[in-house]
Amino acid sequence: MTERTTRRTFVKHAAACASLPFIARCRTTAQSANARLQHAAIGVGGRGRYVVPAIAGTGKVDLVALCDVDENCLNQAAELYPNARRYRDWRELLAQEDANIDSVSIATPDHTHAPPAMTAIQAGKHVFCEKPLTHEVYEARQLTRAARRAGVVTQMGIQIHGYSVYRRAVRLLREGAIGKVIEWHSWSNAKYSSPGMTRPAGEDPVPPHLDWDLWIGAAPMRAYKEKVYHPGRWRSWQDFGCGALGDFGCHIFDPVFTGLDITAPLTVRAEAPEFSEEVWPHWNIVRYEFPGTKMTGGKTIKATWYDSGKKPARGLAPLPDDEDLPDSGSLIIGEEGTMLLPHIEKARLYPVARFRDYPRPEMDRVNLYAEWVDACLGNGTASANFDYSGPLTEAVLLGLVAVRAAGKTLEWDAAGLRCTNLPEANGLLRRAYRDGWAVKGLSA
Repeated sequence: MTERTTRRTFVKHAAACASLPFIARCRTTAQSANARLQHAAIGVGGRGRYVVPAIAGTGKVDLVALCDVDENCLNQAAELYPNARRYRDWRELLAQEDANIDSVSIATPDHTHAPPAMTAIQAGKHVFCEKPLTHEVYEARQLTRAARRAGVVTQMGIQIHGYSVYRRAVRLLREGAIGKVIEWHSWSNAKYSSPGMTRPAGEDPVPPHLDWDLWIGAAPMRAYKEKVYHPGRWRSWQDFGCGALGDFGCHIFDPVFTGLDITAPLTVRAEAPEFSEEVWPHWNIVRYEFPGTKMTGGKTIKATWYDSGKKPARGLAPLPDDEDLPDSGSLIIGEEGTMLLPHIEKARLYPVARFRDYPRPEMDRVNLYAEWVDACLGNGTASANFDYSGPLTEAVLLGLVAVRAAGKTLEWDAAGLRCTNLPEANGLLRRAYRDGWAVKGLSA
């Protein structure tokens, strides 16, 4: 629901996703009551035009229902899946289809991830949810707990988690190719706001194909403005999106978290050029300190996030003179070498001479959509399940809490889900849901 969808692009992505490889993993006890997964898709435009064909294209799914607040997106999807029943309101879908579905996918704007996910989990449905898993830290913790209690199969949409280039980088880190890791830096060139950006004045007529009240959902109501929020521009706004860090942090942090067994941060501190209660700053630098692990070189390990075109100093890596840091990626500094991991590219090890003959393991690509479908049917496990992706999301979103308290260090008590030194920051961990949108286990 973030981009303009045409039937041509929907068909193209449906064909592409259907051909993705599937690799089964070890067995789990979770299983659908049916031989095929009976599935409902919430959000079928934007990211949904990738997610829905990828799940349906596994050949093991019956698409029972489609839901989108934008009737144009809904009708385009229905052309491809004419037997699926159509809904505008996810609450109505989950209530009316409860007896007919085993699973739900959620590919909506960030602020509408947690409410349908929690409702589906409490109804015993398996859930695939796009990243970031939630809009708020508290929501991520609650979803993780609820999924574990319910015993449902979950997956967060960090599909690059299964790409061979990231899996190979994880393998290299875990086997100690660069020795114990001292620190790392991650960055993205994504930028979703501009200096001085504020909420526009006035109100535009809501297009007849869009249900604006449903689009707002549990977030605070605001006037519709054409080309400001929907489609595709909601990531800039604090009420709806999570900025560049929320969009790309789960992807780019993922191989480092997996490779080094990173857990919850101890402290978080952010730099930002300005403060706004409406939009995310037009750049952020967020500094984390995490507990050390058996793959790191001390009791703690420091990490830094940069976005909107900012990067770490080039001199941190022993790069050849004709190379520069990529637009997005991670720089992982070890005691015996350095890994440069460009976003969705092969890892590079430095110094070049030392690693010229270092063996690079061959890794197959894992299709996370098919992996999740198979796990729902009782075969294998989902590797980006909420037990993993929930804490990853919490760490990313804590960076945004720090951004809203820029210049102050947050000391984090993960077990207690609280900031111990800045009580005012605890008020940024969850939000009050709009009247009529209360969800058990989430609403403040």
